[in-house]
Amino acid sequence: MEARGESAYRGARALVTGGLGFIGSHLARRLVELDADVTIVDAMIPGCGANRWNIHDILSKVTVCEVDLRDREAITPLVRDQAYIFNLAGQVSHIDSMARPLDDLAINCRSHLTLLEVCRNENPGARIVYAGTRQQYGRALRLPVDEGHPMNPTDVNGINKMAAEWYHRLYHDVYGMHTCSLRLTNTFGPGQLIRHARQGFLSVFIRKALDGEIIQVFGDGSQLRDYNYVSDVVTAFLLAAADARTAGRVYNLASHEVLSVMQVAEMLVKSGAGGVEIVPFPDDRKRIDIGSYYGSFEKIRAELGWEPRVTVEDGLERTIRYYREHLEHYL
Repeated sequence: MEARGESAYRGARALVTGGLGFIGSHLARRLVELDADVTIVDAMIPGCGANRWNIHDILSKVTVCEVDLRDREAITPLVRDQAYIFNLAGQVSHIDSMARPLDDLAINCRSHLTLLEVCRNENPGARIVYAGTRQQYGRALRLPVDEGHPMNPTDVNGINKMAAEWYHRLYHDVYGMHTCSLRLTNTFGPGQLIRHARQGFLSVFIRKALDGEIIQVFGDGSQLRDYNYVSDVVTAFLLAAADARTAGRVYNLASHEVLSVMQVAEMLVKSGAGGVEIVPFPDDRKRIDIGSYYGSFEKIRAELGWEPRVTVEDGLERTIRYYREHLEHYL
């Protein structure tokens, strides 16, 4: 059965920035399935997750441009005539953002402001959906966190992601452009970066399970989180871009399930991890840890009809199965 709004993509031109990365590649694949004319833009910045294998099965059906969004001259012709722009480019490592804050500023702010300026001049009618993050909120003052919760990021990455979202909102408010932001929570699934340990605890846990190693849980493991399987996140992007009511709006993505970090680690022991070990927080991570967080998705459910479908357990099983078949392409 066709999901609401999917017919809007048949024959439409769609640009996916960061399209060789984890979520972007899944989104590009779904757009191809919907008969969209898909262009992928990715700067292939080392360590940020781009992997050509992520689109090996649709490579002949998309246009791939290795272009940095900060290169205005290069992206200008790519933006023209696009009906939809899914803006997922960026780097998401909180640790890297603290170690190299100016790089994070360039990748997560300047690039998006350049893209918006080019769109304003070349294609102001495009519908743009930006990938924001729960990290913009920082430490939760109340749970679940809704879109009205104050934003007080605990790291450079959260600040820059927040600023980029505000650029998108400003270009709607001032120039009337159709921009929208989805504040993503812990997204997981096949294709996420597991080569190193700088992009979230889930990728680390999954790698440990694949290698049959002990999963180290920082603190006492009681920190609560919510989780979305990647296919559910892709559906949210498609719904947001296809609906005219989303102009200038922001939405949380979240889950029916709220699980502690320890509970997720124990699930992955069943998938091959050698066990779980409680260890103290490293100082660099403790300083920016947000404690327990889970969000409310009532707004996007009420307005767009979105809610997650894949359970954490099912999603982890699918993810582990995928990597066991294709691990060589992710190490």
